[in-house]
Amino acid sequence: MYERRGAGAIASVAVAGVVLLLAGCSSSGDDGDDSNESAGQVSQQPKGDDPYWVNPEGTAAEQVATFTEEGKKKEAELIQKIAEQPTGEWIIPEKAEDEARGLTEAAEKADRDALLVLYNIPHRDCGQFSQGGAADGDAYRTFIDQVASGIGDRNATVIVEPDALLHVVDGCTAEEFHQERLDLLKGAVEKLAALKNTKVYLDAGNAGSNPSDLYDPLKKAGIDQADGFSVNVSNFFTTEDSTKYGKELSAKIGNKPFVIDTSRNGNGPYTEGDPAENWCNPPGRALGEEPTTKTGDDLVDAYLWVKRPGESDGTCKGGPKAGEWWPEYALELAKASQQ
Repeated sequence: MYERRGAGAIASVAVAGVVLLLAGCSSSGDDGDDSNESAGQVSQQPKGDDPYWVNPEGTAAEQVATFTEEGKKKEAELIQKIAEQPTGEWIIPEKAEDEARGLTEAAEKADRDALLVLYNIPHRDCGQFSQGGAADGDAYRTFIDQVASGIGDRNATVIVEPDALLHVVDGCTAEEFHQERLDLLKGAVEKLAALKNTKVYLDAGNAGSNPSDLYDPLKKAGIDQADGFSVNVSNFFTTEDSTKYGKELSAKIGNKPFVIDTSRNGNGPYTEGDPAENWCNPPGRALGEEPTTKTGDDLVDAYLWVKRPGESDGTCKGGPKAGEWWPEYALELAKASQQ
């Protein structure tokens, strides 16, 4: 599993075969939903509202099929709420080019855009749950080259390095690595932005941060060349607070638009536990707004599910290893979103 602790949350990607992705992409490319399809199968959302690809082999879709086989109709219907929405595909560094190619080809086949997430910056996550990343700057540049080669001219939206800038300004990443990180991010943005049909969003933390701390780092990391920035990745801040935060940032960096991760922010952040652990599998959370590019706000390009709802943040509050699928938590998110 490939995992990350995004401002206190984990996302993961199962090491799935690219060939299976292409062979299994049975989703239609039309602009409508098929509410009559059998449980466990997913179709694409209407392209005019949400142009992003729904992976028919995602963990949520597999869970729907399992619950259906077990005769758990109610549970299957709840998880279907997650399975039918597009979520971020976190690129595995060891298979970067193949994955980027396979995912964008599968999305193209369904007449949709791939939503990719890059999380491989050196000294990633400050030695915490998702510590690691590329061995050094050269390895990271090679990774970016591979991703760019895999995407080619196909349509893709790329979220670049959740938390990388946030961990520069909050002191989590050692100061000796700051300049290298800024240079690597700038190079990544420039490389990806040069692709014909790729949109690039540089991550800019979340509403729990002071936006003034991010202005200068964003500029040094190449925000001018990016299409915009992302906020709230793998976090729980409300869409309202995230929008306010994003607009404060945007006003200082050329009115750049932004995208908001709404995957688990339906009930906002958890405030009742230990503040140091409120990020980790907090109870009582809910799915947020469904992914869409129709946000009603010119500065908000999209609501996205960058984090995959239902994946554990770590071995806290009874959860499995960070990044692993946790059906009980997924059910809680889906149930809470109905209330």
